[in-house]
Amino acid sequence: MSGTENGQRRRRLLTASVAAGVLLAGGGGVYLAMAATAPGGATPGGAADTPRAAAPPLLRLESGADGGTGIAPGEPDPGGGPNGTVYTAKGPLPHGPSSAAVHRPEGLVTSAEVTRLAEALGIPGSPALVGDVWTIRPEKDGTGARLDVARKAPGNWTYSWYDGGPAGDACLKGKACPPPGETKPSPGGSPVSETAAKAAAAPVLKALGQDDAKVSATQVMNGSVRVVNADPVVGGLPTYGWSTGLHIGPDGRPVAGSGMLKDPAKGDTYPVIGAKKALAELNEASKGTGPIGIGGCATDPPAGVPEAGKPGTAVPDVGRPDLGEPTTGASTPGAPCESIVDMAPPEQVPVTGAVLGLAAQDVAGERLLVPAWLFTADPAGAEPYTVTRTAVAPEFLAPPAKPSPTPTPAPDEGTSPARQVESYRTGDDGRKLTVTFWGGVCSDYTVTATESADRVTLRVKETPIDPGRACIAIAVEVKKTVTLDGPLGDRPVVDGASGEAVPRH
Repeated sequence: MSGTENGQRRRRLLTASVAAGVLLAGGGGVYLAMAATAPGGATPGGAADTPRAAAPPLLRLESGADGGTGIAPGEPDPGGGPNGTVYTAKGPLPHGPSSAAVHRPEGLVTSAEVTRLAEALGIPGSPALVGDVWTIRPEKDGTGARLDVARKAPGNWTYSWYDGGPAGDACLKGKACPPPGETKPSPGGSPVSETAAKAAAAPVLKALGQDDAKVSATQVMNGSVRVVNADPVVGGLPTYGWSTGLHIGPDGRPVAGSGMLKDPAKGDTYPVIGAKKALAELNEASKGTGPIGIGGCATDPPAGVPEAGKPGTAVPDVGRPDLGEPTTGASTPGAPCESIVDMAPPEQVPVTGAVLGLAAQDVAGERLLVPAWLFTADPAGAEPYTVTRTAVAPEFLAPPAKPSPTPTPAPDEGTSPARQVESYRTGDDGRKLTVTFWGGVCSDYTVTATESADRVTLRVKETPIDPGRACIAIAVEVKKTVTLDGPLGDRPVVDGASGEAVPRH
C-alpha cells in the first residue's frame, strides 16, 4: 500500500464512530462494549484543505470550574459524607469520542405541540395561552385533567388529574384548588405491572419524541400508582437529569406527569476527556468534607502526653484517673484530637459501567445538557446508582466567578460584622441597659455605648472564639449589660450598625 493510500485510510479511521460506553461485569473481568456514535464529533486530524473551526467559548458551570458531580434525588451522596468516597472501576474504561456537543433549549412551544401531547394523554380541548403558559384546564367543578406547558423552551410541562374540587372562580368560594402537578390521594387498588405501565406510557413518550428513551417502572407510590421514568436520548447520547415522569393509576391511565416538551438544539462542540481521567477527577472531588461541628478538642494536648500505639508509651485505662506515672522512653507529643468520623476510612464503591452522555447543568443561569461521563456505582448491599462527571476538557471550563468584595469595616467596628440590636431595657437607676441581639455559638460579644446629649448609640463587636476551626451556624439570643455614665432619661437608643432606633423591651 502506498504512503498516500495509507494516510487516507488513517484519516478515514479518525472520523469513524468510536465506542462511547462499556458495561463491566463485576468479578469476572469480562466487559461488553457498546458502539455509540457521538454526533457532531470534531475531526482534529481532518484534511489539510478543511479550515480549522473557531474554538468554542468557555463554559462557566455554576457548580464550579471543576465540573462537579451529579446524582439523582434520593440516591447516596457521591462525596460519601465527611470521609469521602473512592470509586474503583471493575474493568477497562472507555476512551470515548474526541468531542461532543452541548445542547441548549431554543425557541417557543407551539399550540400544535401542546395539542399533540394532550391527545396522547387523553385530554380533550384546545390549549389557551395564559401569560407565558399554555394550559388546558378542567371546566365547571374542576373534575378532569389539567395540562400546563411553559411556552419558552424547553417547555416544562405538568399534567394532573383531579377527581373533583373547586376550579376557576369557585376557588375563591370553596377549598383552595390543588396546585398544578398535584393530585388527590389515590383511591386505592393494586398497581399495574411494570410491563403494563410502560405500555401506558409509550404513546406519551412517542408524542414527546422520546420513544427511544431508557425507561424504568420499578417505583410504586401510595401503594397503587406505578411511576414510569424515561431518560431521553438527545443527539444520539443518553441523558441524565432531563427525564420524563409519568404516574400510572390502577386503571392503567396516566394520572400525573411532568417533563420537557421541546428537544434541546445542538450547540457548540467541545473536546472531551476519557472516562479514566473523569473518574480520577470524580475521586478528587469526592474526598469528603471532613467533620463539621462545634468544638472538638477543648484545648491542645499538653506536651508529653503519651501517644497511643507507639512503643514505650502507656495509655491510662478507661475509667481510671491518670495519676501521672512516668512512662519509659522519651516524651512524645500528644496525638492529634480525633473523632470517630476523622478516623473512618473513605467508602469504597465499585464502578461497573461508564457511558458518555449529556447531563443537565446550569451554565451562566441557563439549564443546558453538557457532555458528561455517566458512571454506574454499585455499592455492596445497596441498589446501583448513577454518578456523573463533566467530560468537557478542563481548559474549556471557565473558573468560577469571584464573589463581590466585602466592604472593609470602619476601624471602630472591628473586623467582624456588627450585629443589629433587637431591643433593650433599663435598670432601676436608669444607668444600666440590658441589650438583646442575635449572635452565634462560636463567638464572644461585647457591647459599647457612646453617649451624647440627645442619644445613646450602641455597638456590638463580635470576636470569634477559634477562627481556625469550622463551626456550625446556629443563631442564639444574646443578652449583654452596659453601664452608662448618666441615667438614660428621655434620650433615644440607636443601633450603631444601622442607625435605627432600638425599641425598649
